[in-house]
Amino acid sequence: MTALVDEEPYALRREEKALRLVSDLQGLSAWHRERCEGYARLERAQFPDAEAASTIESLPFVSVRLFKQFELRSIPKEDIFKTLYSSGTTGSPSRIFLDRESAALQSKILVRIMQHWIGRERLPMLICDHPGVIANRSSFSARGAGIQGLSFMGRAHTYALTDDMNLDWGALERFAEQYAGQRVLLFGFTFMVWQHVVRALEASGRRLSLPEGILVHSGGWKKLEAEAVTNEHFKDRVREVTGIARVHNFYGMVEQIGAIFVECERGRLHAPAYSDVLVRRPSDWSLSPHGEEGVVQLVSTLPRSYPGHSLLTEDRGVVTGEDDCPCGRAGKTFRIVGRLPKAEARGCSDTFTNARGGVQG
Repeated sequence: MTALVDEEPYALRREEKALRLVSDLQGLSAWHRERCEGYARLERAQFPDAEAASTIESLPFVSVRLFKQFELRSIPKEDIFKTLYSSGTTGSPSRIFLDRESAALQSKILVRIMQHWIGRERLPMLICDHPGVIANRSSFSARGAGIQGLSFMGRAHTYALTDDMNLDWGALERFAEQYAGQRVLLFGFTFMVWQHVVRALEASGRRLSLPEGILVHSGGWKKLEAEAVTNEHFKDRVREVTGIARVHNFYGMVEQIGAIFVECERGRLHAPAYSDVLVRRPSDWSLSPHGEEGVVQLVSTLPRSYPGHSLLTEDRGVVTGEDDCPCGRAGKTFRIVGRLPKAEARGCSDTFTNARGGVQG
């Protein structure tokens, strides 16, 4: 490994990052090949020249859907420290297995990325959810994992909702009064923030005054898009009911938890030093040029307890540039367009499971 995990999130430019990233990813492919029989079988079946791959785009990748269908892990059962589950509402969730070392590494990187955006000071934190979502600390949903991960960035943790998903007015009023005029951190999943905080505040006719607040949110936009809610509209409505002007969306998934892609002030998602994003044409899985829409592939140097270092997602996206964002941060930038149609998503998975049973770990 080339110690990419020791780098600052947005300091490496393309040439240096590419050399170091491919070295780390080659090492991770070998690591998982030796420790996860399912991954090794997949490589042999779909990427017979994987060991000779010398570029990021030529390295093998795994369909994210396989984590819903198979138990893929590179650690023995007795070393499982925590199991994470994806937040999908249909079908089986993905299962991601972490040992203590992997959990610690991913928490460390998550904190380092978020400190870049909100600073090193632990801010009073308002969580836009209810406390029951993290009741089982050994088996988290994507929401619970996100809350636990981001909670390291805050203090005086306060939940905005009661267990029956209504606004906890007493908690909100105490939080706003105690930290009036101070920097505070708010976190929640996008639809939770929209439906249970923003719209609930609007329906009540009341406002929450947190003008120095920073809102960090993540999650699918599918439900909001159905209501014709754009990113800018979301930010405008947040500002109207809370006074918050600093809003950072981030993209990530439980299958690659830790290395997240945060939206800068110019509206671009940024790949940190530990990760990268590629976009592929669904017709033949060739690499799409910048500006062309395709299927998003994520690579990360963090997943070591499970073979999630190179994932073909079920999202469509566009690479918007590299080392050229007006915000001044180095690295690749992109935007997510939406989810793949069901048939196309199924095709992604079929690409890797044409020999049924050949990828079980």
